[in-house]
Amino acid sequence: MTKLSVNVNKLATIRNSRGKNNPDVLKMTLDIIAYGAQGITVHPRPDGRHIRKEDVYAIANAIEVEFNIEGYPDQHFLNLASAVKPAQCTLVPDPPHVLTSNAGWELEKNLPFLRDTIATLHQSGIRTSLFIDPMRFTPQELDALAQTKTDRIELYTETYADAFGSDRLPEILAVYEKIATEVDQLGIGINAGHDLNLDNLKHFIQAIPNVAEVSIGHALICDALNFGMRETIGRYLDCLK
Repeated sequence: MTKLSVNVNKLATIRNSRGKNNPDVLKMTLDIIAYGAQGITVHPRPDGRHIRKEDVYAIANAIEVEFNIEGYPDQHFLNLASAVKPAQCTLVPDPPHVLTSNAGWELEKNLPFLRDTIATLHQSGIRTSLFIDPMRFTPQELDALAQTKTDRIELYTETYADAFGSDRLPEILAVYEKIATEVDQLGIGINAGHDLNLDNLKHFIQAIPNVAEVSIGHALICDALNFGMRETIGRYLDCLK
């Protein structure tokens, strides 16, 4: 069964808007785990606009499920990862000012950097995942991916989500299925995330059942406003069965 990792950044965004500790991000993170989530994802940014460094340490010290830290692998990120030693680091190519991760790596162009970064994380016993846009993934990129020595990729699923319910869906989903098959044949694991929700998640997992983990934040927190957190986590887990 595909695991559900909940991105709790949005909870921190709400907290930070008032400058106090409501909602309590750590408490809600523990509640999310109690309701059945198998992992927690955070994406700390240099400006601290949502998850902050102190949140990362607090969560790391409090949870026993898989911890995934996502971010651009500059030296500050690598220092944090080395100190916290999460189960996984998901490496994204976005600079600090962007609103959200919305592009995959250009692997061939960044191969030496990524190879060295992944080797550094592996020395700390941290699994690595590279954010990949299937719509821009060429055979050359596949060759470069194998050379990075990454453990997993994360399929950037915004294009799939945008096409869901439209005539374009079969064509778009076929691209994702092809890339997933090729990557699987390299012995590299597959994660997925971005704009996956209660409407489109089950269809995606049925098409690509070898997805090891999905990371979902924004849509899940929005659904929790309607259904409550416990019910929402249950509904997402049902989609993954």
